[in-house]
Amino acid sequence: MREVILASGSPRRQELLQLVIDHFEVCVSDVDETLPEGIAPRDAVEMLAQRKAQTVAELRPHALVIGADTVVAVEGRILGKPRDDEQAAEMLRMLSGRTHQVYTGVAVCEKNKSNVFSCCTQVEFAPLSEAEIDWYLSTGEPFDKAGGYGIQGYGARFVKGISGDYFNVMGLPVNRLYTILGRIDK
Repeated sequence: MREVILASGSPRRQELLQLVIDHFEVCVSDVDETLPEGIAPRDAVEMLAQRKAQTVAELRPHALVIGADTVVAVEGRILGKPRDDEQAAEMLRMLSGRTHQVYTGVAVCEKNKSNVFSCCTQVEFAPLSEAEIDWYLSTGEPFDKAGGYGIQGYGARFVKGISGDYFNVMGLPVNRLYTILGRIDK
């Protein structure tokens, strides 16, 4: 059985990877997540996923290493994880009543080879009142999530619809990764 490592401390990614692989180890990569000015969201997540996976792969060259990164984008503007209430509220106002994109980049590294890909899901938000935004901030949920919301938590209340992979919005495009890993095994 080959050694598989997830280069992410995200509990959501760990949960989702269990749908694809029975046994894996977690090794969080401590990489610089600074992005070049004006980088496109798809390029950003692919670059960060590759950086995370490659860092761990250098430490464990005989393992298959999976790195991932997710961002929310509105009209090409990347929304990361909010640093405080004010920034989280601003993000939620930006998402209110409109459609945005969630990009997840994935890098699968094994034996000095990399397979890097990304998925994009369109997410439509219902209009949010200031009271809803204040309530949501009080839950504490927005602060460790790209774009300031979690589709799998209380943030689900605001999602009017999606087009694309639901699991991609949670942080790992399960079907696409399953397909890629199946091809590697053959």
